[in-house]
Amino acid sequence: MIELKVDLAERAYPILIGQGLLGQPGLLRPHIGGRQAMVVTNKTVAPLLLPKLMASLGDVQADVLALEDGEQHKTLRTYAQVIDALMHKRHNRTTTLIALGGGVLGDIAGFAAATFQRGVAFIQVPTTLLAQVDSSVGGKTGVNHAQGKNMIGAFHQPRCVLADIAALATLPERQYRAGLAEVVKYGVIWSADFFAWLESQADALERRLPDALAEAVRRSCVIKAEVVRRDEREQGLRAILNYGHTFAHALETLTGYSQLLHGEAVAIGMATAADCARRHQLLSADAVQRITALLHTLGLPTRMPEGLDNKAVLRSMGMDKKVVDGRLRLVLPERIGAVRVTDRIDRQALAQAVAAAIGHAAA
Repeated sequence: MIELKVDLAERAYPILIGQGLLGQPGLLRPHIGGRQAMVVTNKTVAPLLLPKLMASLGDVQADVLALEDGEQHKTLRTYAQVIDALMHKRHNRTTTLIALGGGVLGDIAGFAAATFQRGVAFIQVPTTLLAQVDSSVGGKTGVNHAQGKNMIGAFHQPRCVLADIAALATLPERQYRAGLAEVVKYGVIWSADFFAWLESQADALERRLPDALAEAVRRSCVIKAEVVRRDEREQGLRAILNYGHTFAHALETLTGYSQLLHGEAVAIGMATAADCARRHQLLSADAVQRITALLHTLGLPTRMPEGLDNKAVLRSMGMDKKVVDGRLRLVLPERIGAVRVTDRIDRQALAQAVAAAIGHAAA
């Protein structure tokens, strides 16, 4: 087992990474303050992994709530289901919510934990690659609004993150590949060495070889933990984690959160942002090609869905949380391993990058 630490003073917590951790007694119990908990999971994950989790909770009285699966259910209505279940089962402020599932599930359960009785303890047990390397770490929780992704939420750090690499064997191929997009992100924004390692290990990652997977999760979590340590509430540095996400959130909103997986939208967004950076004369054509080639090698899309209107994409991007005082901010790579957050956007270059990604213009 690998143990990392998210160093946030009194809110510090461990990230536990390894094979077969889910059923091990004693790993989660120290992070459950009282003897009452609620496991929030979904109807896809529960039959596969819930028995192992329940067997590891010892003397904890644990209720279970299984939600519908999918980004389209990341809504206030689903959040209310969690609150209703906590009220019905008479949970109090000593309870602990345990999120067993992917990023959508963790965000919903975390938002419920942040707001139930003004905040209760919370544990993340991410079961998708995307959640293990990204959404489970850092304390961002929330739900979507019809006009924008993650518009309703709160910062609420977990007590522990338990990432069982063995759980990834249950993932459908498309879900697994979507998680690799967030892994690629860390190489582009932070570490050229990690990016080169991903290029060299693409075949091993495609085959889900345990050692390669564990190392990819470890290195991704090390980078995210460091960024969160420096900027917990996204006042500055943490914004680099949004590389590709402004484009991605617009695509998810315009397609009703049903056509693209989040990681697929992020992959398209990263490729589009790289092209946008090239058009701003920030990034070399060679670096754009390497980013796009790695995404293709990992089976990820880099073009926007057909039928989208580039004006609609640009309009939806204007609704993103990263718009400040009416000015759109983008995370644009300067080289592989370094990005800048800027609101000095050439609107023509941005429009050309979006049009090219849709296929309305030459790249």
